[in-house]
Amino acid sequence: MADDFGATSTTDEVLAGVSLTGKRVLVTGVSAGLGVETARALAAHGAYVVGAARDLHKAQAATAQVRADARQGGGFELVELDLARLASVRACADALNARAEPFDLVIANAGVMATPFGHTADGFETQFGTNHLGHFVLVNRIAPLMRAGARLVTLASSGHRFSDVDLDDPNFEHTPYDPFVAYGRSKTANILFAVAFDQRHRAHGVRATAVHPGGIQTELGRHMDPAQLEAMVAQINQQRAASGEAPFAWKTIPQGAATSVWAGVVAPADAVGGRYCENCHVGTIVPDDVTISAISEGVRGYALDPAHAEALWSRSEEMVGERF
Repeated sequence: MADDFGATSTTDEVLAGVSLTGKRVLVTGVSAGLGVETARALAAHGAYVVGAARDLHKAQAATAQVRADARQGGGFELVELDLARLASVRACADALNARAEPFDLVIANAGVMATPFGHTADGFETQFGTNHLGHFVLVNRIAPLMRAGARLVTLASSGHRFSDVDLDDPNFEHTPYDPFVAYGRSKTANILFAVAFDQRHRAHGVRATAVHPGGIQTELGRHMDPAQLEAMVAQINQQRAASGEAPFAWKTIPQGAATSVWAGVVAPADAVGGRYCENCHVGTIVPDDVTISAISEGVRGYALDPAHAEALWSRSEEMVGERF
């Protein structure tokens, strides 16, 4: 049952006994970490997985086990996608649309975290442009390929609690840049995008949800100073001890990817549609005036607000110069 899983569940445990034969899945960010494991687990259970990555040479090497496990019934291929260049995003979407092969699941997994201040090829702040706007254009362009019953899973984070989106200054033109504020904005945007996409497509049988994979040590943290990371974990453990919680423990990559496949395949669509999921269950809203640690469960209400999601959608269309 879907309710039997939790923080320590792995991808293979979540998918035990599940056949995905005949299903087609798109997973972005398959050159490392969660993306590779997500693709592997789905392919091992019979799905045909299209993996998207910026560096195809790196992805080819990283996905050797995906191809090996896919021989059990599934299939796997790579396509080029650089989310920080809308020309690449549109070219990838155009190529997929030209093939006219439908998808049953799209997992917007790729992303960056806490990067130094910079801009994408199109002039957007790096994290907002890569994590949100790149996926916004890609997913909307291939939405006609998502058949009835399909799902979209966007990779969010408990880091959304660092900041709401700033629709007046998305590129930090008037706001002092902070890497984690920028990350928080982009992760809040990932949740709000799922809310708005679900609202637009649910009548056609297509649902969308956002997931927080948990604390995992992957390449995502490559921009962080190890000492800074150690200090953050120490602070988290102080907060957890004060509230009577057990010390923080990193998830393994199979545990981190479990919520993506749970929300995309196992959980009832009506339960997860337009919601925020973590630890293989639907997260609860934590009021803004309640203090919680960076790793504790819960989602801020601003990240699930439908009107806020619509405002972000309109602003995103304005920024990318394309209406969906």
